[in-house]
Amino acid sequence: MSEIWLHDAVFFLLRLVEAAAALVIFLGAAIGFFKFLVGILGRRSAGSFTAVRLDLGRFLALGLEFQLASDLLRTAVAPSFEEIGKLAAVAAIRTALNFFLSREIAAEREEVAHESSPTV
Repeated sequence: MSEIWLHDAVFFLLRLVEAAAALVIFLGAAIGFFKFLVGILGRRSAGSFTAVRLDLGRFLALGLEFQLASDLLRTAVAPSFEEIGKLAAVAAIRTALNFFLSREIAAEREEVAHESSPTV
């Protein structure tokens, strides 16, 4: 009886974390699109869209972290070796995506800081 309760509780938490990931990614995309539209209407230069990319990248990175958390929750209740293998592959892909996304965000941040610093 307690194992069924635990499985149901973890499944519920898993769905909450997956919903949080989807919500974060959706909100980031919506905010990024809104800022993009504002930038187009404001007739800003192409370089000004770097801030939009940074914001969207932050949301995507956070969404990937939530997705990784949901992957970890999947392994919480007596998984089979096949499930563990699949989850390990998915977690590795998401971790790699997050790593490269974080590197790109850091590079963009450095570029923005360099462009905004006064030249002597």
